[in-house]
Amino acid sequence: MRDTYHSNKAVTALAPAVQSDSVDGAAIDIQGFDSALIVVNTGAIVSAGAFGAKLQESDTTTGGDFTDVAAADQLGAFPTALAASTTYRVGYIGSKRKRYIRVVLTKASGTSIAAGAVAILSNGEREPIA
Repeated sequence: MRDTYHSNKAVTALAPAVQSDSVDGAAIDIQGFDSALIVVNTGAIVSAGAFGAKLQESDTTTGGDFTDVAAADQLGAFPTALAASTTYRVGYIGSKRKRYIRVVLTKASGTSIAAGAVAILSNGEREPIA
């Protein structure tokens, strides 16, 4: 029998904070795992802050090497504008699987949004996951 504690790894993808501009999340190394889920949590929005989220992939950790994940290579999608006090999830299934993924928040207008993200990595090559 498997339990979720020993078969998943949680990694900070975007530290929770009040975001007042576009921001790139951390590069998450998914090597050794067969699945990845990004969970974005939002809090308060100030002055009609309109922020979108997207998932990117790369074979390196160099910022300029990341490209947007195609819709066909993810499960679910982020909305055009994130709502206050809401949780979203998107799974990564990359057809030409890259080693790193990251979440990106993009500011369209307004002042700020409280947001953070976690990557849940699962189906590891070695279990239990420490």
